[in-house]
Amino acid sequence: MRALIGIGVIGYGYWGPNLVRNFAETKGAELRAVSDLRPERLAQARARHPQLRTFADAAELIADPAIDAVVIATPVGSHLELAERALAAGKHVLVEKPLAASADGARHLIDVAARRRLQLMVDHTFVYTSAVRRIRELVRDGSLGRIYYYDSVRVNLGLFQHDVSVLWDLAVHDLSILDYLVGERPQAVSATGVSHVPGQPENVAYLTLFFEAQLVAHVHVNWLAPVKIRRTLIGGSEKMIVYDDLEPSEKVKVYDKGVTLSPGPEGVYQMLVGYRTGDLWAPHLETSEALRVEAAEFVRAIETGAPGATDGAAGLRVVEILEAATRSMAERGRPVELR
Repeated sequence: MRALIGIGVIGYGYWGPNLVRNFAETKGAELRAVSDLRPERLAQARARHPQLRTFADAAELIADPAIDAVVIATPVGSHLELAERALAAGKHVLVEKPLAASADGARHLIDVAARRRLQLMVDHTFVYTSAVRRIRELVRDGSLGRIYYYDSVRVNLGLFQHDVSVLWDLAVHDLSILDYLVGERPQAVSATGVSHVPGQPENVAYLTLFFEAQLVAHVHVNWLAPVKIRRTLIGGSEKMIVYDDLEPSEKVKVYDKGVTLSPGPEGVYQMLVGYRTGDLWAPHLETSEALRVEAAEFVRAIETGAPGATDGAAGLRVVEILEAATRSMAERGRPVELR
């Protein structure tokens, strides 16, 4: 009988309980321990999962021989140190997004994991939603035609972060989705943003990514919106998509709409634009929770040695864009080339 993979979770604040709940129900894994600095959070974890061992010191959890893999759900600034210590102790690692606070830190983690032949993954949750995976199928099989644009609004009131800007908190989701859908690195990024709370990171930001072949992506993120919006438009030469993550059922709608160009009577320099309107359909989506799918993929990656969809390399690509966007934002939107 194959031994279960012992899972330990560091951080039981906002996101940690969701990770704990899903790993507790993942086949092939056994949730064994939780660590957090706050005693009241550890008490909550024990109340919900009485079998858990709890530690106030993350180092004790990492050193526990019963733990085979560590899941890190702590502030971004601690990701590098905790992940490095876990990898050095021979543990596989899954890190809450973003992978690290710098591209150099992400590269270092990738190198350590590779040298020790350990799995390193990042919690890009939206990649594991049935909606995004269905959109990827439509992009990859050519149903949308040539992709023209990706336009996203991801806004709400709070939750304010004190260590990272709204780009690193919310735009990271769209960057991971784009990386998964397009499979192409942007050539340059431009970002603008502002902080309305003295001494705190930017809480409103606008990010534009420029790709080859005239693909452009724009992301609006905001912690000061009166309503919560999670809506994305994806335009292609053949079809267009509206993806609304807050829709209870039809999260993805595919529109057979677009334009056609034909030469005018005076030649190709005066093109005539025709509008095409066809059917609207909403593909069937599985109802499985994204974190459950992600947890299962992490366990599978450990068992097989094959990297997951959101491996360290995917995490690095996103952090590189975030770093470039931060530099651009500091210079009021100056485009920053990606090497």
